[in-house]
Amino acid sequence: MSSTIDGPGKEDLGTDDRDVAVTEPAGWRDYGATELPVPLAAALDTFAEHGYHGTSVREIASRANLSVPGLYHHYPSKQSLLQGLLERTMTDLLTRSEQAVAEAGDQPVARFDAVVESLLRFHMYRQAQAFVGSTEIRSLDAGYKPTYIGYRDRQQRMVDEIVFAGVESGDFATRYPKDAARAVATMCVGVSTWFNVDGEVAADELIRRNLHMARCLVEYTGD
Repeated sequence: MSSTIDGPGKEDLGTDDRDVAVTEPAGWRDYGATELPVPLAAALDTFAEHGYHGTSVREIASRANLSVPGLYHHYPSKQSLLQGLLERTMTDLLTRSEQAVAEAGDQPVARFDAVVESLLRFHMYRQAQAFVGSTEIRSLDAGYKPTYIGYRDRQQRMVDEIVFAGVESGDFATRYPKDAARAVATMCVGVSTWFNVDGEVAADELIRRNLHMARCLVEYTGD
């Protein structure tokens, strides 16, 4: 991961999730290196490789170059690491989606294209976060799971509302707007399981193709 520490054994990292603000991205299409506190970067790597239940706190601490007590100073449990990671993931996703839709203006087709592109780019360039977010819902404790599901529902409602608006305006002809919206979102999320940034097809071309398929799902009535 891109997060670094100053040297071996240096534990006063100032990386408690409560102390680190999640900043709004400079542009919703801009993806640089993932910026995570060192413990969360280590947790992301291990959760992505071994799953939540296959990961030990000791392994996360080792990857973060921390002692186990040093890790607990920042995050008191493995569950708090998972929650901190997913909280940041969903904040980033929702911020980018909302920014994309706001910049697109009032026309349903433009808003649809924007939210689809935003979802695609996120799941291309934040693959590990997206993967862990999709596979580890089962591992969240009962206290946080409704919050996380609420974030996911908020993202889905954004797509739903745009598709319904497109049907109302006559831009989309689908008789099943709710189903179409869910199919579009599922297609975008699925990109995280197969996209390769070094693959034969460039990211922008893949986005163009998936936008075409997304428009087909809602039965776009334009050219």
